[in-house]
Amino acid sequence: MYAATLTEKFQIGIPKAFRDDLGLKAGQQFVFVAKGDAIIMIPRRDIKAVRGLFKGANTDNLRDRVDRF
Repeated sequence: MYAATLTEKFQIGIPKAFRDDLGLKAGQQFVFVAKGDAIIMIPRRDIKAVRGLFKGANTDNLRDRVDRF
């Protein structure tokens, strides 16, 4: 477990071990999502990087909007 401190300018440093493991780069953009008391930070990816992500996915059992609760 790693800890970081929020500065007076509301900045926080990402521990080096995390940066290395996730391959984060300086200048990279992130999306922040609030989940209760937690903050999820998701690296924003170029659309080209996610191309083919769902290739071969089974689309036989898709729900339409009217089927959703």
